[in-house]
Amino acid sequence: MKLCPCGYYGDGTAKCHCTQDQISKYKNKISGPLLDRIDMVLTVPPLPKEALFEQTNSSVESSEVIRKRVLRAYNRQIKRQGKTNDKLNPDELDEFILLDENNKHLLEIAIDKFHLSARAYHRILKVARTIADLDNADTVNIQHLTEAISYRREA
Repeated sequence: MKLCPCGYYGDGTAKCHCTQDQISKYKNKISGPLLDRIDMVLTVPPLPKEALFEQTNSSVESSEVIRKRVLRAYNRQIKRQGKTNDKLNPDELDEFILLDENNKHLLEIAIDKFHLSARAYHRILKVARTIADLDNADTVNIQHLTEAISYRREA
């Protein structure tokens, strides 16, 4: 969804003339319980026209490289638990995601600061486990959790 009623808020141009009240009212049209069921919320800025005309970009991963990394992560999940991370129940999360004290403390802060529900907490753990799998990591570390939390708070 766009960030405001006109769709230009945050795009780097001066086209948006929406007031903060209009933006707030627009964002509040989606209920908390519905947002709670969305695992990741990302703001994707428009691509600058210069990038459209650029023929090559050596710093960008190819689709094939990304595909291989995703398949490795998928296979890790199947091998470890017989299903993908999104299908884990709360008891399985406790079994496959062992949190140290620093990780628990970070999650406590996030729960308090962002008023997260139990559903949101479990979704953060699933996303963090997936990020760790993409990173080829055996354990979920604080960077994985921080990234997963950030995907809940973009909206």
